[in-house]
Amino acid sequence: MTTEPARIERTYDASPELVWELLTTASGLAEWWAPDGFTTRVTEIELVPGGQVHYTMTATAPEQIAFMKNVGQPLTTALHKTFTEVTPPKRLAYLSPIDFVPGQEPYDHLTTIDLEPDGDQTRLVMTLAPLHDDNWTRQHHAHREQELDNLGAAITRRRPAFRRGSPS
Repeated sequence: MTTEPARIERTYDASPELVWELLTTASGLAEWWAPDGFTTRVTEIELVPGGQVHYTMTATAPEQIAFMKNVGQPLTTALHKTFTEVTPPKRLAYLSPIDFVPGQEPYDHLTTIDLEPDGDQTRLVMTLAPLHDDNWTRQHHAHREQELDNLGAAITRRRPAFRRGSPS
C-alpha cells in the first residue's frame, strides 16, 4: 500500500488572490468544486483553523444519477471539511472525513494546497495523503485532477476577454 503523499501541480493564468477566492468562498467553490456530473452548494464556511465548510453535492448528469440510484445512495449528500491551516493567499489545508466506505473504519484525510506567485501566474501544489488502499487512493487522485481542471476552466471564464487573445 502507498504511504507517501501524492502531489498534483498546476499553473494558472491568474493571481494567487483570484485562485484563493475560488478556493475559499461559497460563490467561488460553486463555480468548479464538484466532479463532472455533480453540482456543489456551500451552505456554510468558516475560514479559520478548526472552522468548517459544509456543503451538499448533488448528482445531476444521467449517468451519475443512475449510478447513485444503483448503489442505493441519495442523489444529494451533505458533507463537510475541517480547516487545519488557513494562510491567505498562500496555504489551505483541511481534513475530509472518509466515513462512507463499506467495511472501513472512518478516518480523516488530509489535503494541503499551496499557492505561489509565478510572474503573472499562480503555481498550485495540492498534496494528498494516501487513502486506506491503493485503489481508493488512485480514484481519489483522479477526482482531484478533474477538480483542478474544473478550477482552471473557472479561471478561464473569469479572465477578461482581452487576456484570452481577443483584440482590446
